[in-house]
Amino acid sequence: METLQKSLLVLTIVGAINWGLVGLLDLNLVTSLFGSSMLTRMIYTVIAVAGIVNIGILFNNIERID
Repeated sequence: METLQKSLLVLTIVGAINWGLVGLLDLNLVTSLFGSSMLTRMIYTVIAVAGIVNIGILFNNIERID
């Protein structure tokens, strides 16, 4: 399970870096690499799901600390 969590965290970090590039340089790296295609939408969807799962992991870990 730890490997899955780390993989999802990496995807979330990739998404955050992409948004940082969009905000700072107006450069969307995913679209630059893959164009406006169904693959690009799938990449965004996978990263969004990874972020949502990471939210669940965060709250699960907070409950363990208390």
